[in-house]
Amino acid sequence: MNFQQLRAVRETARSGFNLTEVAGVLNTSQPGISRQIRELEDELGIEIFIRAGKRLTGLTPPGETVLGIVERLLLDADNLKRVGAEFMARNAGPLSIAATHSQARYALPAVVKDFRALYPQVTLTLHQGSPKQIAAMLISGEADVGIATEWLATMPQLLAMPCYRWTHSIVVPPGHPLLAVEGPVTLAHLAQHPIITYETGYTGRTHIDEAFARAGLAPDIVLSAMDADVIKTYVELGMGVGIVASIAFDPERDRTLHAIDARHLFEVNLTRLAVRRGAWLRGYVYAFIEAFAPTLTRAVVQRALEGEPVEG
Repeated sequence: MNFQQLRAVRETARSGFNLTEVAGVLNTSQPGISRQIRELEDELGIEIFIRAGKRLTGLTPPGETVLGIVERLLLDADNLKRVGAEFMARNAGPLSIAATHSQARYALPAVVKDFRALYPQVTLTLHQGSPKQIAAMLISGEADVGIATEWLATMPQLLAMPCYRWTHSIVVPPGHPLLAVEGPVTLAHLAQHPIITYETGYTGRTHIDEAFARAGLAPDIVLSAMDADVIKTYVELGMGVGIVASIAFDPERDRTLHAIDARHLFEVNLTRLAVRRGAWLRGYVYAFIEAFAPTLTRAVVQRALEGEPVEG
C-alpha cells in the first residue's frame, strides 16, 4: 500500500470516476491509475469501485468505507507536512482564502493589508465563489480559510464559526419614488418596482426571498448578480431598485446613489469563517482568523476544533 494508490482512489471518487481526468490531476497515465487501484484492491481483498466493463461507475459498499479512511490518511499526511513547515518557517508560507465577492471586496481588504504588514513572507491567494464553491475548496484542501454566510455551517466536514452580523440596504438613484415614502419603506413599496439583487445562494438572498414569500408578494427580480458593484451599476442605469449588503454601500464612492436602511425588512445575516475539521493550521492562519474576527482567538478556534461550541 502506498500514497499513490490512496491518491488514485480519492481523485477517482472526486472526479466522478473519470480516469482520464484523474490521470491529468496526478500527472500519470490512465492505465497507471487503473493499475494502482487494482493493486490496492488486491491487497485489501475487496473491490472498491463498481465496474461496467472497463469503466468505473461508483463505489461499492466496502469502497464507501475505504474512501473515508483514505481521506483521513491523506489529510493526516498533509498535516505532517504542515507541522514540519510550521517549525521550519513559522512566519512564512502559503495562505489560501476563499470568500464570496462581497466579503472579498468589502470586508477583507483592510484585514489583508494589516495581516501582510505583520506577515510579509506569507503568500496570499484569494479565491472568490459561492458558499457552495467555498465549501468545496475547503473540503478539497484548495483553501485554508473560507468566509461566507450561514450555509457553511451545513457542511459536517467544516467547522464554521460566527464572525459578525449584517443587514441589507436598498439602493436607488436620486429622485427615486422610494426616497419620498413617508415612514419606513415596506415590502409592498419595494414590490412595486423592478428589483436587482444577488444570485440565489449569495449574500443573504435566501432571507430576501423568504421575506417576500412570508408577505405573500412576488417581487419582480429583473437581474441578479454575484457582485454588489455590478448590482449598483445597473441601478445607476435606471433598470431597477438594488438590494445589497449594507457594507457594500460607500457614500464616498457611491455618490450617484442613495441607500435606504432595510434592516426592518429582511432577517439579519451572519457571516461565518470556516476551516476543515482535522486540518493542521499554521500559526499565521490563526493570526489571520483573529485579524478578521477578533473574538476568534487561537484558543477559541482550537477549543472549537475539539468540539466546544463557539457563540455568535
